[in-house]
Amino acid sequence: MDDFEAFLNDQLQDPEFKREWDASQLEFDITELLISARQEQHITQKELAAKTGIRQSNLSRIERGQCKPDLTTLQKIAIGLGKRLQIQFI
Repeated sequence: MDDFEAFLNDQLQDPEFKREWDASQLEFDITELLISARQEQHITQKELAAKTGIRQSNLSRIERGQCKPDLTTLQKIAIGLGKRLQIQFI
């Protein structure tokens, strides 16, 4: 276990910190999925922008976690990647 993991595990014992961490986890997961799906297809943000009609600058902001995409935007991105958006409660 590295220093960050040890620090994080310690911080996660604080209920308020854990609540905030858990709340941000979904946004992080979505960002990671978008980046990896785009990179798997070897396309740039500019190419994805052309396929989706979403400005490249907005795709960049989404991938950097600076804005939260709504469901319509996620659907456009999924279609642009040749994928289907699926949401599940697990």
